[in-house]
Amino acid sequence: MVKALLLDLDGTLADTDPLHLLAWREALRPYGLEVDLGFYRKRISGRLNPEIVQDLLSLEGEEARRLIEAKEARFRDLAKDLKPTPGLLDLLDLIQKRGLRWGVVTNAPKENARHVLGALGLDPPLLVLAEEVGRGKPDPLPYQVALKRLGVAPEEALAFEDSPSGVKSAVGAGIRTFGLLTGHEAEALLQAGAYRVIHDFTDSALFLL
Repeated sequence: MVKALLLDLDGTLADTDPLHLLAWREALRPYGLEVDLGFYRKRISGRLNPEIVQDLLSLEGEEARRLIEAKEARFRDLAKDLKPTPGLLDLLDLIQKRGLRWGVVTNAPKENARHVLGALGLDPPLLVLAEEVGRGKPDPLPYQVALKRLGVAPEEALAFEDSPSGVKSAVGAGIRTFGLLTGHEAEALLQAGAYRVIHDFTDSALFLL
């Protein structure tokens, strides 16, 4: 029996990936890196910022911090008129009517998470930030923390993710996971362990809820 739903933030609550792609493209161009969609999906999407800049540029410390802060400030500047993923608000209404628990589990920095949630008018009862629990997706820890805080077993939860990294995190915590096709191809999400892929929250597969 499903008792809780856990949702990723970027690419799941809203289609923010095009904005992140643009912000990363601008941030990395001075370093001689050209970021197209394929590069973004393979090297950036679903990862923590410090890992990204270390992997791509071998940057750490103050220079890495400045680059990350500039990129995220640019993202927030772009992300002012966000729209929820189709069907999301109806799903959240259904959650409330059925007395289910829900929360958001994200690798996003706190300021970004608050910005996106505010732009969407959402106030989740639980927000788990990878930067606060110590390890980010694809590690299962963020989802393990979410399950513990909600007081539910893995088999009593469903997760919704849009990246292979996020799917691996949720599946690694033992949660049946839907992959949203907002940022990655179905094959990549299914290979990561997704139970099923959906285009958005209007998908008929969610009637099982």
